[in-house]
Amino acid sequence: MPEVNTTNEQIEKLKHILMDRYAILMMFVLGLYAVIFTFFIYDKMMSWYLIGGLFFFAYSYSLVRRKYSIAQIVHLYFISAPIYNFYIMLAFWNNSVASFCWLLPIPLGAYIFFSKKEVLAYIAYTLVLIITGYIAANNLSFTFPEHTQKEVMLTDTILFISNILVVSLLIYYKDKIRKLEILSQFKAGGIQKEKVQSIEPSWDDVDGESMENLFEKIEITMTRDKLFKDEKFNLSKLSVALDVNSTYISKAIRYKGYSNFNTYLNIYRINYVKKLFTEIDFQKTTLMYIYTEAGFSNQSTFNRVFKQIEGITPSEYFQKNLKNNRE
Repeated sequence: MPEVNTTNEQIEKLKHILMDRYAILMMFVLGLYAVIFTFFIYDKMMSWYLIGGLFFFAYSYSLVRRKYSIAQIVHLYFISAPIYNFYIMLAFWNNSVASFCWLLPIPLGAYIFFSKKEVLAYIAYTLVLIITGYIAANNLSFTFPEHTQKEVMLTDTILFISNILVVSLLIYYKDKIRKLEILSQFKAGGIQKEKVQSIEPSWDDVDGESMENLFEKIEITMTRDKLFKDEKFNLSKLSVALDVNSTYISKAIRYKGYSNFNTYLNIYRINYVKKLFTEIDFQKTTLMYIYTEAGFSNQSTFNRVFKQIEGITPSEYFQKNLKNNRE
């Protein structure tokens, strides 16, 4: 599937860009701290430690960037960077524990590049390092230079600003990558993107015919591909499937009398449940199979939505329907 391959290539390209920009940002931060501890807060050991870390990071990244996969490089960084930060964390322990902040973006970065299992592993790894730092600082004797409150405030301020920039960078690219991943999933599942004509002009004064055309395409896609059966299906996924801005889709749905997208989606799901009620042999299946097959994640939500739309509970509806069939 050429389109899927193209999307995957775009995802890999975005991850490379994120990795490069993150590396540049971290090199800048290390360089800034090296300057501060060389000229403003004189600490010879910390100065050389930061300068050494900066050159090692820049040199090693230039070597591994084209030789290894993105996953291998990120794994290597996520494991080694916190260990490098361990000395800095201990050096400032008596004055500030703000250096813990450098560990916080690791789970977020892992969420972008790896599976949930690996994200949990990195969360555990981060917690182990923090606990180890606490034990080491309180049970071992270290001799580090003392810093004034003003010096600590300066380094902490730069630390918080740096972390805000790092987290902002990760969130920005996470959203872009996630959108492409959703698109890839739809393409891999054989869902064709519906091309909607006459959508791009001003939607503030669009006529009813254009809304009717768009709603018809929404209906075709929902019916043909049964998108509602995905319990995580939402407006964003429908937007990707149709290649239409979600705002336009919401307008078309409201134009047809639905209060919002969720109401429209739930009506589709409940109608499918009612259809299953007439087809399913309850001696061979369960209620859980029915509501999960229709896209509901749990029974309480299913019961609430069913009564909201039908005015009666699922069991009452089933009994009523069964009685009518017998009569």
